Formats: sequence, C-alpha cells, structure tokens
Amino acid sequence: MEDKTLVCVDCGEEFVFTVGEQEFFAEKGFADPKRCKPCRDKKKAERRSRSYRF
Repeated sequence: MEDKTLVCVDCGEEFVFTVGEQEFFAEKGFADPKRCKPCRDKKKAERRSRSYRF
C-alpha cells in the first residue's frame, strides 16, 4: 500500500491520504475521505454551531 492523493470535494485542493490513515479507515470500515482536513474541520464546526441554536 502507498499514500494516495485525493481531491477535496469542497475546495478542489489535493491532499495526501497516508498509508497510516488508510489502514485506520479500513480497520474502522470507513470510506476514503472526500474532504481535506481544513474542510472537514470547517464542516464539523458548522454542524456544532447549528446544534446549539434554539
């Protein structure tokens, strides 16, 4: 297995999906990520801020 270069669906930037990350994702049964780390963090923050609105 070797590192993969993926393209983020949000910003279009390439990011590296390392062998270690691939092994972790496979172990957990997760699909390959679709977003780079900054976009994933942004998405998480958006979800958190929506859940606190009343």
